[in-house]
Amino acid sequence: MVADGYKYALPLLVAAALLGWLAGLPWILPPLILAAFFLWFFRDPERRIPEGEATVVSPADGKVTDVSTIPIGGRPHTRISIFLSVFDVHVNRSPIAGVVRDVRYQRGKFLNAMNRVSAEQNEQNIVTVEGQGQTVVFKQIAGLLARRIVFDRKVGDTVARGERIGLIKFGSRVDVVLDASAQVQIKVGDRVRGGASVLALLAASGAQAAAGPAPTRQGAS
Repeated sequence: MVADGYKYALPLLVAAALLGWLAGLPWILPPLILAAFFLWFFRDPERRIPEGEATVVSPADGKVTDVSTIPIGGRPHTRISIFLSVFDVHVNRSPIAGVVRDVRYQRGKFLNAMNRVSAEQNEQNIVTVEGQGQTVVFKQIAGLLARRIVFDRKVGDTVARGERIGLIKFGSRVDVVLDASAQVQIKVGDRVRGGASVLALLAASGAQAAAGPAPTRQGAS
């Protein structure tokens, strides 16, 4: 359970107790239902992490909505987009093992995360992880309902494949950007689980992805 679940649920449980005392039992149902929803929403199940240095795992639970080639720095890269509905686990995990080389928080809009332009225009946190000569960029993208992105690592931190690194509250999207040489293991329409589902296998030579010029601002709210 993510600690935020208790932060949202406890005031509602207190409200339910007060309403029950002041107005009677029927009035406790709405806050109790909401409290139960928040406790369920912020669940954080254990996952079995696949092995292999070249393995890229999904950073989030959700549905694969796009697998496409995009140009970055004059070179083709593969972008995998995953949509998280309000019913999915929202804990985010590192797609590979390595060192956090860059973190850039970008203010923006809160468009529907299913919209293609949300990848560029929405509020997001862009993270670059490098390990074993392989570099992967992933974006935590806010959605129509999401209003807070959490990333609890900083530049220079070492992360394990599938390690918990943050979350996006409520509906949202996560993009993973890989070198075009990566062997994609999923397709549009597949459902994936954070830390457990294999998205791609990186080339043995060490693929590199980029998110544009090196940013200077670090951290996420």
